Amino acid sequence: MPAIDYRVLAVLIGYAIGLIQTAYIIGRLKGIDIRQHGSGGAGATNVNRVLGSKAGIFVFVVDIVKGIAAFTIPAFIWHGGGTFLGYGFALPGLYGAIGCVLGHSFPFYLKFKGGKGMAVTIGLMIAIDIRMFLIAAAVGITLIAITKYISLASLTLGAMMPIVLHFLGYPTEEVLVSLVISVLIWYLHRENIGRLLRGEENKFSFKKKGVL
Repeated sequence: MPAIDYRVLAVLIGYAIGLIQTAYIIGRLKGIDIRQHGSGGAGATNVNRVLGSKAGIFVFVVDIVKGIAAFTIPAFIWHGGGTFLGYGFALPGLYGAIGCVLGHSFPFYLKFKGGKGMAVTIGLMIAIDIRMFLIAAAVGITLIAITKYISLASLTLGAMMPIVLHFLGYPTEEVLVSLVISVLIWYLHRENIGRLLRGEENKFSFKKKGVL
């Protein structure tokens, strides 16, 4: 099979997995469109803000599993590597991960308005190389503890991915593909960047109950 075929198919598989809109589904089960409340995002942070911590944690975990699946399934099909398959050829999984972020953030059946892709990116980090995840987790938890800004941690983790992969010795194309994911994460957080610069970004806190 030509190389271009597995790349395209991996992206399509990832996109299909990303279309499982956990936050939107949970919101609908509660009788709301989560994108019309709180920050307007369809992700775990906004679900926590609007519906409470239990719902937020559930969405966060499921979206991480989406990222793991979107990396691991293409990697398995095209004999790639990763945390769960033995380290090696990471490109099939990385292209699947790009598709998952796109499907999660731009679902065609929700007029291309979804989440910001950070939880699925955490899933990707777990699936590609557990060393990268451990480094990212340490940095992210520290930033959240100090600043209470989820978005700042998300931006930092997104920026870290290609840098860490480079220092772990991954080939150039794999580093470049991870850079594409990083750029997507930063683009999806562009409004958060503006609020951070203006000092208007909401700080994170767990809530026992939602406002609805």
